[in-house]
Amino acid sequence: MPDCSLVTGCPFFNDRMKGLEAVKNMLKKKYCHGDFDNCARYMVFKKLGRSAVPADLAPNQQARAKQLL
Repeated sequence: MPDCSLVTGCPFFNDRMKGLEAVKNMLKKKYCHGDFDNCARYMVFKKLGRSAVPADLAPNQQARAKQLL
């Protein structure tokens, strides 16, 4: 499976995960380099656009993403 096209510029990983390298790497492996269609951030981006993605939305918050959609 290809990587998510948003991984290099994702503000969640670039701005919110400082000091949490183990968690960051686990989430990136699961969502960015794997099943990005189930990433909450990608779900919102895909349907509503980049500006609609909350800065604090974590990749594993699918329930919250569904509420936004």
